Parts: sequence; C-alpha cells; structure tokens
Amino acid sequence: MRIVILPTPSHVAEYAADRVLDVVNGYKNPVLGLATGSTPVELYKVLVTRYQAELVSFEHVKSFNLDEYIGIDGRHQQSYRYFMNAHLFDHIDINMANTHVPLADGLDAKELALSAQLYENNIKVAGGIDLQILGVGINGHIGFNEPTSSFASRTRIKTLSQSTVEANQRFFEADEFQPKLAMTMGIATILESRSILLMATGEQKAKAVKHMIEGPISSMWPGSILQQHAATTVVLDEAAASELALKDYYLWCEKERQSLQQGSFI
Repeated sequence: MRIVILPTPSHVAEYAADRVLDVVNGYKNPVLGLATGSTPVELYKVLVTRYQAELVSFEHVKSFNLDEYIGIDGRHQQSYRYFMNAHLFDHIDINMANTHVPLADGLDAKELALSAQLYENNIKVAGGIDLQILGVGINGHIGFNEPTSSFASRTRIKTLSQSTVEANQRFFEADEFQPKLAMTMGIATILESRSILLMATGEQKAKAVKHMIEGPISSMWPGSILQQHAATTVVLDEAAASELALKDYYLWCEKERQSLQQGSFI
C-alpha cells in the first residue's frame, strides 16, 4: 500500500487526475472503476478541465461505477447515474453506452440478483478494471460494503448502515424518500482491479483512514483489506492523515520514491 499525503483536497484531486490520465492515455482500451461522493467531485472537475484543454480523450474508455441506490431511478438527482452524468459524462467525449452503473430501479428481488450477476459478467467481458477509484466512509466502508461485509463478496444488494444513511441525509429533502438499500460491487470484485486509487480528505475521515492503513485487517473496517492488494495507492490530505501513527514515515517514503524517480539519489 502506497501512502501519499498532500497539503489540501485540491492537491489530492490533481494527483488522482494524473493517475487517471496515465491509464486513459497509456492503455489501448482502458476500463475505469468510478466512485461518487464529495471527494470524487473534485477529481471529476479536474478531469473535465483537462479534457477541455485537449489533454485527454475518453472516447475509448469504458467505466463501471461502484454502486447505485435501490428505489430511485436514474433521473433522480440523488441517483448515481445522474451524479456521474452531471459531474463527468455530460462534459467529456465518452460514449454513454460504455458507461455502466448497477441497474437497481424498478426490479423485484429476483431480477435484482440477476442484474448483479450481469454486472459482474460485464466487467469480465470488458477485460476487468484497470484503475478503480475509491473513497472511504466514516465507518470504513468501500463502495457500499458496510462493516461485517465478506471479503469474498460480489456485486449484490446491501442494506446501508445507519451512519451511512445519516451521512447521506444532507443530500435529500426532509420529506423525500431516502433509500436504505443499494446495489454495490463486492469487496472481491474491487480487489480484482489491476490498480486501486483511494482518495480521502477531511478530518472526519481520519479515524477510518487510520484503521484502514494501520489497523488489523478486519471486516469491521472493510477498507483495511486493501492492505492486501498489490497495487493500491491511498492519497490523503493533511486532515485525513492527521491520526496516522507513522505519518512521518509515509512522508519519508514518498520523498525517497520521488528522488528515485527523478534520479537525484547518490
């Protein structure tokens, strides 16, 4: 696990955009795993800006989103299909037919299970995910894989924890239906990605970040399983890194890595 600590959320977004462009510009048929939430919004702003500056084209990209709410359709402003269209897809040259969000609306339980299996199959047919973008919840969830989620889990229906519902409550009107169920990629699905980039910013994420990076691997903090992934980078701002016991060591490691890459070592 590579730990990168940067001064501000803006620095985190710029760093993440560099990684995305490395994949999009460097692979013939790149497949991106995408996330929603306040932290990825900043990343998507940077990607749109770079597209507008003609630094990248997304016309050959396929994407798979981590999750989607059950009970609202893609036209709802809080659906993740709407989110992705509004923050990224509508502003770049990606083929909308190549953008995938778990199908979760208007289906009964049996159909939802089949939809989850189809999503897994579509990822495999696309060749697997080259770079998976992740965030982490305050309770350590990745995707909507809440505490106690199996590390062997696949795309499936998941009941959201109370803390996740409360954290997302600000996005819904007081008298508006707020979903308590979602369809999410499983942890095993995420771990099959060739590389993973997890972004976390803000002091509210510091406890989860500490458990994820320095705690024991436990399903009580699902993100901790990323310690076992061979190509995971965690990029943090100073606030999110504030509780790390080995913060100075991570800063030292990254400094030495940069020196090696720049050839400025003796």
